[in-house]
Amino acid sequence: MEKNVQLKYRLFRRRNGVFYWQANDSSKQGSLRTTEKRDAERLLNAMNESHREPTLNLNLARAYLAAHDPRMAQRTWQAVMDEMATHGIPTTQERCARGFRSKAYDPIRNKPLVQTTGADLLAIVHANGNCVAHYLRRLHNLALDLGWLPWPILAKRAWPKIRSQSKRAITAEEHAAVIASERNPERRAYYELLYETGASQTDAANLTAENIDWPNGILIYHRKKLGPFSEPARLTIGRKLRALLQSLPRLGYLFPNIKNASANHRSAEFLRRCRVAGITGVSLHSYRHAWAQRAKACGYPQRFAQEALGHNSRAVHEAYAKGALVILPALDEYEQVQAAKVIHLRSASGNYALTTLGTQNAAVATHPACCAISAQACRGARR
Repeated sequence: MEKNVQLKYRLFRRRNGVFYWQANDSSKQGSLRTTEKRDAERLLNAMNESHREPTLNLNLARAYLAAHDPRMAQRTWQAVMDEMATHGIPTTQERCARGFRSKAYDPIRNKPLVQTTGADLLAIVHANGNCVAHYLRRLHNLALDLGWLPWPILAKRAWPKIRSQSKRAITAEEHAAVIASERNPERRAYYELLYETGASQTDAANLTAENIDWPNGILIYHRKKLGPFSEPARLTIGRKLRALLQSLPRLGYLFPNIKNASANHRSAEFLRRCRVAGITGVSLHSYRHAWAQRAKACGYPQRFAQEALGHNSRAVHEAYAKGALVILPALDEYEQVQAAKVIHLRSASGNYALTTLGTQNAAVATHPACCAISAQACRGARR
């Protein structure tokens, strides 16, 4: 009887035949997911043993894991970091390797995976910023996917939500101030290209004269972030962009000096221009946000904007265009415009003809398919 008092859990069975456990100190219950009494007793004994002998249990778990994977008990988080640094394109690999050299990961760097607790991961998350939390969660998920962790250390809902600072677009006035303060003609043309195309700073710096399809009036390039085998970004060359491209070199790189500079150097130079112009809170990537927001504000179709910017994800594009100010027409005025697009006129012969207003609609109405639909509508009207 004294032995039963020392037990943490006891066993009982419900009417459906399934065995359950119940904690003797708190009356908390849980299912053992079995209808076999022998299996239920073994599971209950394991739970009670784990409560009485936590150190012995860890050693037993290591022995079982070693039989499954001899290296599982000794594998550390540094092995997961080394593995993640081999995934993705070369620039992604370099960025991961550089990020994992941070001292923020030192508390778990040489710690075995199976000895890591949720408190260890949460301590790193709370002591550092969003970047460390993002990569730590990726490390955790990669270890699970590779089978190096037998179970999740932190459940999906237990991870703190990452709250990043909102990125904003550069305004037309701020862009004009940057251009006015820039004396270098190549950098001035580079900023103008970013504003007219919305390209990332690296993609714009790597543009060559071969990326311009003059006969078709298209600027086409592969995004470095996605690799050479991805779907390229295509942008129709407008009046302002055409004048800008015609002033750039006709052979080789469009910005040879900027191409040879590093991304950090280009960003630092742009920040100096912003300080001179009295602008804060923007970066070269703000030009990408500005293009997306301009497209949304003027009603540019989203699928066209995604094609121009080289976005495969609709959610990513919506994040870029989030801050756009869209001014909608009044509903009653919009209804009048839509109703005035099509007018039925009676011809001298008594037949009905379909007339459309506006040059765009007139061009659509002259299409053979539209004419066939119009003729069918007129026949229906005569009946």
